[in-house]
Amino acid sequence: MQSPKALNALVFIAASAISTSASAHLGLESHGHGSFVSGFTHPLLGLDHLLALLGVGLWSALTARHADARLLWGPASFATLLLAGALAGVQGVVLPGLEPMIALSLLALGLLVATRLHTPGAVAALVVGTFAVFHGLAHGQELAGSATVWQALAGMLLATIVLHAVGLATGWALRTRPRWMARTMGAGVAAVGGGLLLQLA
Repeated sequence: MQSPKALNALVFIAASAISTSASAHLGLESHGHGSFVSGFTHPLLGLDHLLALLGVGLWSALTARHADARLLWGPASFATLLLAGALAGVQGVVLPGLEPMIALSLLALGLLVATRLHTPGAVAALVVGTFAVFHGLAHGQELAGSATVWQALAGMLLATIVLHAVGLATGWALRTRPRWMARTMGAGVAAVGGGLLLQLA
């Protein structure tokens, strides 16, 4: 069971994210993640990527009807298409609206967490997978030309799985907690996404 202290910390993180959206990393800034370690830490240091990965896990757990394979549809889709997007970015693929789509992903995921909107597994996979492509492209474009692409991608993928697992565990624990806790987290993530969209407007 998730400890009250850990849940309180996560609520604080979500709430404080509202005031720190200006420092969020938006993909195209280079963090020089050309090694396994830097690839692993990159999603942890970029607020937009961090919140998106946690948000996918939270939403999946909060809306799951049972602890079965369908619980993993969203996280598995995000991780897979994140990697696909990163590989495309490494090859020089560019899509318009990259930064706005990353910001929109936070707004959407935050609202999905706050409302606990239930969707079929395939729909959830499609929604988060679409956002994952843009997050992946942002990572991949930073790695273009690096001699250690595969090490960095391996680190990034491992961090993605870890953050999804943290989100899933936290969301599952929140199922038996007061609903305001999940709503606060979702609202915090949505607020960051909305703030980033306003900055980009």
